[in-house]
Amino acid sequence: MEKRICGLEHEYGLIFSAKGHRPVSNETALLHLFVALDTQRPATSVFLSNGGRLYQDTGSHPEYSTPECTNARDVVIYDRAGERILEALRQRAQKMMSQQLPGRLCLYKNNTDSVGNTYGCHENYLIDRRCDFPALADKLIPFLVTRQIFTGAGQILKSGGTPRYVISQRAQYIYQRMASVTTNSRSIVNTRDEPHADPSRFRRLHLIVGDSNMSQVSTYLKTGTACIVLSLIESGNMRRDLSLLAPVQAIKQVSSDPECRRPIKLYDGSTITPLEVQRIYLEAARRHYADGCPDPVTADVLDRWEAVLDAIERDPMSLDRQIDWVIKKKILDSYCAKHETTLRDPRCALIDLQYHDISLAHGIYYLLEKQGKVETIATEREIERAVHEPPQDTRARLRSMFIKHASKTGRPFSVDWAYVRFNDRVGSSVVLKDPFNAENERLESLLSHL
Repeated sequence: MEKRICGLEHEYGLIFSAKGHRPVSNETALLHLFVALDTQRPATSVFLSNGGRLYQDTGSHPEYSTPECTNARDVVIYDRAGERILEALRQRAQKMMSQQLPGRLCLYKNNTDSVGNTYGCHENYLIDRRCDFPALADKLIPFLVTRQIFTGAGQILKSGGTPRYVISQRAQYIYQRMASVTTNSRSIVNTRDEPHADPSRFRRLHLIVGDSNMSQVSTYLKTGTACIVLSLIESGNMRRDLSLLAPVQAIKQVSSDPECRRPIKLYDGSTITPLEVQRIYLEAARRHYADGCPDPVTADVLDRWEAVLDAIERDPMSLDRQIDWVIKKKILDSYCAKHETTLRDPRCALIDLQYHDISLAHGIYYLLEKQGKVETIATEREIERAVHEPPQDTRARLRSMFIKHASKTGRPFSVDWAYVRFNDRVGSSVVLKDPFNAENERLESLLSHL
């Protein structure tokens, strides 16, 4: 499946720090956030005009899901649009809350809080129903375990008494190779089977193993390389057996090695470095696309993937404009050197957190972006458009068209990933089972007559 539907879901950490008072509970802050979304009809799950979805996750986090996209660049654009949507809601919610209690509502795009809870970045990739899923997982796991060398968000880990810097936030919370659950005993490959599409044709690969990224380059590579590797596996062109002896142990080991040099054990008894694993996947992908890439985004991802691996081989810290864990580590190293302190310093923990603040005015990452110190993929114009407009090459276009029409006419309606309907009109349901299909005559006819 060279053309593939893909997308991201992000759970955001939030806290309202009231001046001179104890922090307000997450539940209270979350309630105000969703009231700010729609003061006329408060809701906890809303499909948006850009085709995405905003909802409450487990009662304590806001979660944004991008609309269906067909390439990694669009995923970056719509993922960033989600930050803009939530930042606008945060500002309105803070204004409402501050009328009674002065303070600041903060939203963080990260994966863990100060007391050890974790919340996720979920990746979604449409795959062919006919695929041998266990075999696909076997080939995919070594890639997922080692890709954190360019997709990790970085974190000060305080376990064991001495704070240390690790590559990945999420790796510390992975306990199984494969499993269906997402809230405990988290796995490298999730086996949940909810296609949100025609189940006879499609399956949705739901990955919960990755970090939430601020860097557009990390997001781009995370999604783009995964799409390439899935095509490689589905085609039968990933022939090398890289099965890991202990993948759960390996994912933590890779995270603990910012030098990216420590070997991990393969099932056959040999050892290999994470960089070597990624090189093998890249070389197989180059052979797979030897006759030419199917699209410019795939070609660009391949080139960037190779450039990043080359940089890691020379010196991982040279990626201080592209990769989250490197950008953050450089900031922390510089701070510690300037102030003659260590990662034990509480101010380092604050830097670690503030890097993920999605506020354009307060977030450290966004201050770097404003100063031109980090590389970007999407333009501001593309992001601003994506706040309200869907991708034009997936069924998100149809969902958006329906939502805008229903909102304009004031008709009650229901929407899900694979259907839309007017609640006040019998027989108005339209099923949208094919996420690749951006045209639907029945829906367009229905809207033109109402």
